[in-house]
Amino acid sequence: MKKNKESLLTGAGPNTRLAHMGNDPSSYHGFVNPPVVHASTVLFPDAATMEKRAQKYTYGTRATPTTEALCDAFNELEGAAGTILVPSGLAAITVPFLAYLSAGDHALIVDSVYTPCRNFCDTMLKRLGVAIDYYDPEIGAGIEALIKPNTRLIHTEAPGSNTFEIQDIRAIADVAHRHGCVVAMDNTWATPLYFRPLDFGVDVSIHATTKYPSGHSDIIMGSVSANAKYWPKLEEARIALGICGAPDDSYLILRGLRTMGVRLEHHQKSALDIARWLETRDDVARVLHPALPSFPGHEIWKRDFKGASGIFSFVLKADADNARAKAHAFLDALSFFGLGYSWGGYESLALHVNLSDRTIRKAPPEGPVIRLQIGLEDAADLRKDLEVGFAAAAEI
Repeated sequence: MKKNKESLLTGAGPNTRLAHMGNDPSSYHGFVNPPVVHASTVLFPDAATMEKRAQKYTYGTRATPTTEALCDAFNELEGAAGTILVPSGLAAITVPFLAYLSAGDHALIVDSVYTPCRNFCDTMLKRLGVAIDYYDPEIGAGIEALIKPNTRLIHTEAPGSNTFEIQDIRAIADVAHRHGCVVAMDNTWATPLYFRPLDFGVDVSIHATTKYPSGHSDIIMGSVSANAKYWPKLEEARIALGICGAPDDSYLILRGLRTMGVRLEHHQKSALDIARWLETRDDVARVLHPALPSFPGHEIWKRDFKGASGIFSFVLKADADNARAKAHAFLDALSFFGLGYSWGGYESLALHVNLSDRTIRKAPPEGPVIRLQIGLEDAADLRKDLEVGFAAAAEI
């Protein structure tokens, strides 16, 4: 990227930056998109260069022009010293855990965490000799009482998976750094457009790029971006583990980034429209959306975040005896909403949330939690679809 273009992008708006980062047409005969470079072996001009690895590209797992372009884009978005690409969002969590934790260490994990992360902690990490404790997402600076002499990592996720609790990230990071802990954050919900973790004291920002950066439900990938202090150890772990992002997937993520800002605006608008409508319904006990004034963490969200994405939950009013039946009836009646995992794509999705693994933030008592991913459809059509679901649940 030319220097004058770099200076222009510094003060540019998010959609302008997304349109122009992670590419350098002058390096590729003027083509606006970087090419997909498929590579394993890279040749060296002579033995001395090979011995010292004294050239930009040395092997396909280390980097290619395609993967490097995507990493450059994420570095720009995150304000990071470096970014690694990994094969999934879960790998984006597990690789930094392996990078920064050793046998005998202790880690604090937010109780509203992504369920596969909890499974990794309770199985692999414990087997490797790492002690784990879970903490309340709303603990803020009170997390200091949970830090032990061997605490090395604090993992945050804001909003929390499925129930969307907001964390005071700055307060947690300030406490963590006083005790020499690395702070990791899963920022998949907000993306760096609506929240930049490193600006709030986070050391390592984690994303399932499967979600909004891709935007089309056809790529599985994760990214991890670190500040200057923790970048070398992250890159070292990636190389040691032999993990890399595929060039074809990187190309498609780059393409998805160009429209991510525009898509997020639509996701946000439609999700808020539907969330506000759900709050008016008698058959809804609560709506779990951080951008609603009724949500407990709303003030922190409003202070720290620049926007909200398209995924949230609500509590369907139901007695314990018929909660599961009502949830299934509601879901089975939907048409535009597909029943599927993941989110961030163009299509709307719904599922019945399982919160049985929680140790602190238990499931709401008023009824089952239904998670909605609001896609790019028209909100009026989605409301009609949800009406059908509510009518079906009412018959139970």
